[in-house]
Amino acid sequence: MEKVPSSVCMSAIPSEFANVTAVAKANVYFDGKVVSHSILFPDGSKKTLGLIYPGSYHFGTDKAELMEIVAGDCEVKLDGSEEVTSYSAGQAFEVPAKSGFDISVPSGIAEYICSFIG
Repeated sequence: MEKVPSSVCMSAIPSEFANVTAVAKANVYFDGKVVSHSILFPDGSKKTLGLIYPGSYHFGTDKAELMEIVAGDCEVKLDGSEEVTSYSAGQAFEVPAKSGFDISVPSGIAEYICSFIG
């Protein structure tokens, strides 16, 4: 998938969600280096809001995902691609269903919103 231009994403990435249910139990991966919380919408859809600490991680996907970077920087390589692309706050990338991606955070913390789109 192609990088979504930051000029398109910057205004589109939400800063808050109204009328949702927040799940208190965290999703904890890689010994706490990646942590997210699920939010559930009245229409039955779900997103996760998370933090990624410095390191390199691989995630598999069942459904297609839209990953929006809220803060920080990361580098991403989609499964089946050799290209590594850098993303920062205000940018987004899509992950096809039944695939995965490598994500690296060189320093600081990357914050993200993951929307399940397929």
